[in-house]
Amino acid sequence: MSDIGLNQPTAPSRKRFSFNRLFASPTFQRRMARLPLIKGVVRREGEEMFDIVAGFCHAQILQALIKLDILDDLLDGPQSLDSLSVRHSVPIERMRILLDASVSLNLLKSKRGGYALTRRGAALSGVPGLKGMIAHHDVLYRDLADPVAFFRGETETELAQFWPYVLGAGAAEDPAAAATYSKLMADSQALVAEDTLSLVNLDRTEHLMDVGGGTGAFLGHVAQAYPNLQLTLFDLPAVVPEARQQFADLGVSQRTKIVPGSFRDDLLPEGADTISLLRVLYDHADDTVLALLRSVYDALPTGGQILISEPMTGGAQPHRAGNAYFAIYCLAMQTGRARSAAEISDLLRQAGFANIGKPMTRRPFVTTAITAVKSN
Repeated sequence: MSDIGLNQPTAPSRKRFSFNRLFASPTFQRRMARLPLIKGVVRREGEEMFDIVAGFCHAQILQALIKLDILDDLLDGPQSLDSLSVRHSVPIERMRILLDASVSLNLLKSKRGGYALTRRGAALSGVPGLKGMIAHHDVLYRDLADPVAFFRGETETELAQFWPYVLGAGAAEDPAAAATYSKLMADSQALVAEDTLSLVNLDRTEHLMDVGGGTGAFLGHVAQAYPNLQLTLFDLPAVVPEARQQFADLGVSQRTKIVPGSFRDDLLPEGADTISLLRVLYDHADDTVLALLRSVYDALPTGGQILISEPMTGGAQPHRAGNAYFAIYCLAMQTGRARSAAEISDLLRQAGFANIGKPMTRRPFVTTAITAVKSN
């Protein structure tokens, strides 16, 4: 069979190519911008395109606001340019540029000669863990300094060493850093827990085991929402002391069991009729994830449920939270990858699960939930 023509575009493809060439033409763009019915669309498209071009500056403006604690300064009311400049040791003209840039991003607003928070700025300041996550983005920025090398896999990423260091050996060498970022994990886990419990009803669950649940942030939320539920935490021995203290502080120690172990090396304990995995899968490669799902399947009784909750990509319909943030973050971590709901569902089927459901996600930038049932 001849190969001639295999790489030639079809008629619809040629039409797309011609439209792309047309839209790329400066002359065409100028003409469209003058047409009464189209110029508004052209302007909005141009503004959105420039937002993408300038996005790296927007991110650094946001990080400067967070690291200078300017949002917290303005929680109680407007502040003058002079007072903010003096308080943060930023020259007044440079502070003006930062604050005006923040106004343009609708994080601040000008008020009585000074600056105040907008609703967006106040909401950002109040989201648990969000400021800590933004503050630590400087690690990811350094990893992305050469984006071509990054996407070619030629970068030795700092983020790949960051979490293992902070939560592993680094905890002994730098306890302050470990405490800071352990709090970041716990705070951000609170957001995931709240959204997960709003998506999934556990009224029929009698015993929930959270695998890889860290110091018990999710189980703490579950305990408050379901006062009669029996709870088990399964995670590495290092988290046991803090988890035990957390459960004691919440007054739920009597109905909470902590089982130390590694899901890579140890069998999961039986007895729970629902097993949850929150922000666990995207830290691991497919073979590890599939092995874990099979272990969960084996530990559940017939009719038992698995609950998975973590940020996911959009699959065939990419979205910004999953594909333009979490997928990149996981790529820099080099241990796992962000997956779509369809990919996770396929892994669940391979592990033997059925009745796979995906509740309507409220905030995909926080988490997406998937449930499945052990049918036999």
